[in-house]
Amino acid sequence: MLTLAGYALVQLAALGLVLGAVEWCYPNRADQPRLRPQLFTDLAFYFGQHLVWLGLELSALWAVASALAPLVPAAPREWMSQLPWPAQALVAVAAGDVLTYWYHRASHAVPWLWAFHRVHHTSPRLDWLAAHREHPVDGLLTQCAMNLPALLLGISLQGLVWLVVFRGVWAAFIHANVRLPLGPLRLLVGAPELHHWHHAAVPRTLHNFSNLAPWTDLLFGTYHCPPHQDHELGLPGQPQKSYLGWLLSPHRD
Repeated sequence: MLTLAGYALVQLAALGLVLGAVEWCYPNRADQPRLRPQLFTDLAFYFGQHLVWLGLELSALWAVASALAPLVPAAPREWMSQLPWPAQALVAVAAGDVLTYWYHRASHAVPWLWAFHRVHHTSPRLDWLAAHREHPVDGLLTQCAMNLPALLLGISLQGLVWLVVFRGVWAAFIHANVRLPLGPLRLLVGAPELHHWHHAAVPRTLHNFSNLAPWTDLLFGTYHCPPHQDHELGLPGQPQKSYLGWLLSPHRD
């Protein structure tokens, strides 16, 4: 059985091989260097997330779900338990997407939430590794928004693990330096270029808050996807920091 460190290394290699190959074949920004500045900072975020923060976040998520479970009526859980696993996963993902959309939107509007979430927006280059640049407080709140509905509706712990892995891989994909010829399919499955507009270099972006497919952006009027991709990324005038500097930045900036 893989240790936590072993799993982190295997996933890093798998994402690097698969998404790295897709970035090579279908680059969104062909002039972006692979050995970009802040690459090692984002590697520190990756290993910090997988070796330290993710376990704490999931433990906190389980504690919150256990505290809230007695408040959930029995009928939704009974209805959920009668569904086949694919339907359970679809309901859990859809409910999590709605809650995540509104948390994500709030994290751009509420100053104290933005203080933590802005760390994720500080990378001036996007690729699959930049997806892991996330303050652990923002990570905890995001995990709760994405997965609390699943737990409260009775998804098993094993099912939750698969959902967490799936969402993690998808997050790496939508940050990748990739532009795929999806056409209208981007309305169904989402696309990296949608999320790249969310990372446009403006003080706080107000569009493309969806986590998986963009249906919540379409529903709530925040969908935005011009045909070009010539916008700058990151936060205007933001100097770069070390990993520790970013962790401390909500209390210092």
